[in-house]
Amino acid sequence: MSVLLEMKNIHKVYPNGTVANRGVNLVVHEGEIHALVGENGAGKSTLMKILFGLEAPTEGEILYKGEKVRFNGPRDAIGQGLGMVHQHFMLAPSLTVSENIVLGDEPRRGFLNLFRDRKKEIEEIEELIRKFGLKLSPEASVESISVGQKQRVEILKVLYRGAKLIILDEPTAVLTPQETDELFDSIKSLVDQNYTIIFITHKLREVMEISDRITVLKAGKTIQTLITKDTNQEEISRLMVGRDVLFRVEKEEKAPEDTILELRDVTVTDDKGLKLLNNVSMKVRGGEIVGIAGVEGNGQKELVEVITGLASASSGQVIYFNENILGKSIGEIRSMKIGHIPEDRQTTGACLTSTIEENIILDVYNDPQFRTGPFLNKKKLKEFARKYIKMFDVRTDSEEALAGSLSGGNLQKVVIAREMAKNPKLLIASQPTRGVDIGAIEFIHQEIIKKRDEGTAVLLVSAELSEIISLSDRIGVLYNGELVAILDNTEELTEQEIGYYMLGIKRQDQEVAAHE
Repeated sequence: MSVLLEMKNIHKVYPNGTVANRGVNLVVHEGEIHALVGENGAGKSTLMKILFGLEAPTEGEILYKGEKVRFNGPRDAIGQGLGMVHQHFMLAPSLTVSENIVLGDEPRRGFLNLFRDRKKEIEEIEELIRKFGLKLSPEASVESISVGQKQRVEILKVLYRGAKLIILDEPTAVLTPQETDELFDSIKSLVDQNYTIIFITHKLREVMEISDRITVLKAGKTIQTLITKDTNQEEISRLMVGRDVLFRVEKEEKAPEDTILELRDVTVTDDKGLKLLNNVSMKVRGGEIVGIAGVEGNGQKELVEVITGLASASSGQVIYFNENILGKSIGEIRSMKIGHIPEDRQTTGACLTSTIEENIILDVYNDPQFRTGPFLNKKKLKEFARKYIKMFDVRTDSEEALAGSLSGGNLQKVVIAREMAKNPKLLIASQPTRGVDIGAIEFIHQEIIKKRDEGTAVLLVSAELSEIISLSDRIGVLYNGELVAILDNTEELTEQEIGYYMLGIKRQDQEVAAHE
């Protein structure tokens, strides 16, 4: 294969002195799927931003099709045949599939091209869909289609603009196993038509399945480029993390204790009267982990928000230690030994303009051990923060650094450290390892298991089915706001089986689900 892209000795130093890339080298061959892996903060995102013209390198050069290039913005990159599909979809929900695909580049007709050519637009999108076999209706509104279909719309957006080299950033983060299989079929189809893919992911199983070659970054440097068929997950993880990583969660059998959390016929409606949760009933006992699976947008967010006081229910009860906590304030709920790892660490998980120390002590500073009379014992609070920064391996030079200066993975560690530090009786963990590297995932899983073994009731919500299956004692599945199954996590239970419930193809008997 001929070399399509070469990034040589790429350095990126930000004005505040942060070094993101320290001489990265990347070679991508035409017509290959090239995986880019590394821990959080390894420099993957910065490198791709430089390639796509979102950042300027401090040093180094980019060769594309054998010629030296410098992209001053995404428009330059798109003009040269590059496309990027971001982890978080950038779609307008109220527009149709075709309108999203052509947005900003609509076909025109008439005098001076003053008029939008809607007929030509539909014809072009239908031809694009046929060519790549991506199974979409051009006229469907984006808000009405599945998450997997939205992913296809994003891919078609870059194909419509003529991309031949496509960067996919964590493309399977919110997909079911069936949708992931369909995405991989689409990617392979693209490569068969001589497209080139850069695939960024934390999921090493997917790296092994889909890629031809793998480049590992660590601490802003290129560690090694591997041929996929000649390596394995263990070697890749050692290069990424610098040590062996356990891929299987070690968990002992444990008899569950008394019920700590019970939901009774909880219904949540929006301002239009649409039911976001519909008569959900379930129990979480001390010493067990109940995982909640489901395609995102099927009620997981509302379930977590009702329990934690961030949203109100239209009807039903949320019972915590025999007390209905519906209607209590967020502050009251947080003071009841209920820990909450939110799905969005930046918006609801941390205060980015406060220091790391301030974020960690948020729930404990009123504890008598940290006060001397009416005054805070700042020395003890600092020692407490440092202890958890070290325990959770938060990569920072100082506890006085702003939380907003941390990488996503390190910010997640701060949030988890704070919630674990309060020794919760009930832990609500929503997407606890999203965007976190394999070394940190291993540690976070161990901490969740430790809490379960100490008798904490854990409600785990995750888009990662492998995570749900690895950690959970029982698994609930939400579909269209309803709890359609509560399944014992036995060795016979597969991701495919759970996927059928997630897609609404299968449904457990209502009476069985309600009384589990």
